[in-house]
Amino acid sequence: MQEQKSDGNERLREKKVRDLMVDKRRLVEVPYTASLAHTMNTLVANQVVAVPVAAPPGHWIGAGGSMILESDKQTGAVRKHYIGMVTMLDILAHIAGDDQMNGGDDGASDLDKKMSVPVSSIIGHCLEGLSLWTLNPSTSILDCMEVFSKGIHRALVPLDGHTENVSGVELVESASSYHMLTQMDLLKFLKEHASETEGILSRPVGEMGAVNENVYAISSHTKVIDAIKCMRAAMLNAVPIVVASDSLEDDSKKLINGKRRKLIGTFSATDLRGCHLSALQTWLPLTALEFTELVASSPIFASPNTSIVLPKELVTCHLVSPLAEVIDKAVVKHVHRVWAVDQQGFLDGLVSLTDIIKVVRASLLSNSYE
Repeated sequence: MQEQKSDGNERLREKKVRDLMVDKRRLVEVPYTASLAHTMNTLVANQVVAVPVAAPPGHWIGAGGSMILESDKQTGAVRKHYIGMVTMLDILAHIAGDDQMNGGDDGASDLDKKMSVPVSSIIGHCLEGLSLWTLNPSTSILDCMEVFSKGIHRALVPLDGHTENVSGVELVESASSYHMLTQMDLLKFLKEHASETEGILSRPVGEMGAVNENVYAISSHTKVIDAIKCMRAAMLNAVPIVVASDSLEDDSKKLINGKRRKLIGTFSATDLRGCHLSALQTWLPLTALEFTELVASSPIFASPNTSIVLPKELVTCHLVSPLAEVIDKAVVKHVHRVWAVDQQGFLDGLVSLTDIIKVVRASLLSNSYE
């Protein structure tokens, strides 16, 4: 039995990035001149949370100093340069800005003005926008997992890059076209190959060290606009909402320690996908909890043909939950973190996609030396 598990692990380790790219759709991108309103519409229409930004070659420094270029397949002439990544959180952080938008005609006008700026003007305001990487199709699954276990959420994969037998990420790349590979794609792949890693995925997440006990939360009194500012400052894409207390430590405008606090909701940047700009104006002053309840009942956010979770639904696990169960919840509910709670619903920590990939890779490596 042990030999069968070892064989399965070995087969998985032999997989390459190209094996994860089967059935990947075309790359969704926006030009550097696109307005934020257009960019947000692109995110909504394609059900994605981030898009690379393309610009003419020779005029920009790429994200992190990268030179990720698209060139003509026949002539090799460079057509565009990917200069960074823009996420839904970047847009929300820009909308929230440094002023309180409390509605009214001036507020609506201010929102229109903020959403009319070119997308290139906000690249780099959040750290993730400067994390633009490529992974070669021949990169091993273990090297791919190493990249994603360091908190890199996505990478461009060239369909016909000029480099071969490359491990890890690259800062210089030229290809005629790219596809996007994400942490979620990797988790879906692991879920599909669960039989090959049964010995690993059957172990409890707490035992494997996949639970991060440092969990930052907002209280049930925190306003949407303050939640966005907190997330921007801490570079978080989602935060748990916990029951507010009368403690002086509970500042509704700041992140608080969520450990051992009662979990009642989740506020995520992706909750605002599909939100009309006019609705944003009236929703920013609401509490984050009120917002999630509003979203859950709004027909705008109904997704009958997708597996995207409604914000009101809490996706949780326990310290004794098998890793396979947590991966299944993350993939099926399409969330990037699963809250670890005790039997009474108090927070023990969180399991992120980065945490999952990190422990699976460590287990695959340790098994290879047994």
